[in-house]
Amino acid sequence: MAATTGSELAMLPIISKLYCASSEVVLFVRQRPHAVNGGGFVVTDCSQNVVFRVDGCGVLGTTGELILRDGIGNPVLLIRRKGGMVQALSIYRKWKGYSYDYEGSQRLVFSLKEPSNSCFVRNNAIRVSTEPRTGKGDWDFEVKGYFPDKACSIVDPRGNIVAQIGVKKEIGQLMKENKDLYHVIVKPRIDQAFVFGVIAVLDYIYGESTTC
Repeated sequence: MAATTGSELAMLPIISKLYCASSEVVLFVRQRPHAVNGGGFVVTDCSQNVVFRVDGCGVLGTTGELILRDGIGNPVLLIRRKGGMVQALSIYRKWKGYSYDYEGSQRLVFSLKEPSNSCFVRNNAIRVSTEPRTGKGDWDFEVKGYFPDKACSIVDPRGNIVAQIGVKKEIGQLMKENKDLYHVIVKPRIDQAFVFGVIAVLDYIYGESTTC
């Protein structure tokens, strides 16, 4: 079988085809205050149905660990931060996302490399590789933009946007009053669970709702 390229990979389910829609989807993220349920965030659709929920370390009681759950609370992804490693004179932390199968066992599905001091550098590239590796390049997706501004995208190696994080105009005024609400546009055939697994890590890296 021919090796899969990064752009082709973006069209395949990374966690499960259950989370891939045939058309573009707009989902809304509401961050939970640390004082309520210990932190994390909830993802809803336009009808306010819960699609995903992320539990941060305030809920789990463990730093550097996150759980992405589906709308009814079943665990979909376990995400853990590994220790730092020296690479080209820079210190990197690596996050690893593991999916749960029907019997509860874990399978590595993606890795995200967090550069040192990423919170303070707006243009510091954050790259994600999916597992198992295909042997083509060392990353499959890249986060462009600045997550704390809620103005960033997840792109494939060809620069195609697979998910876009921002603020819709109709909730712009609400955002001025409530900094904990934003939206995510997920392109057709893109794995939504993977997208929100990456967003959960970004939320933690930048010290938002999933941190203690």
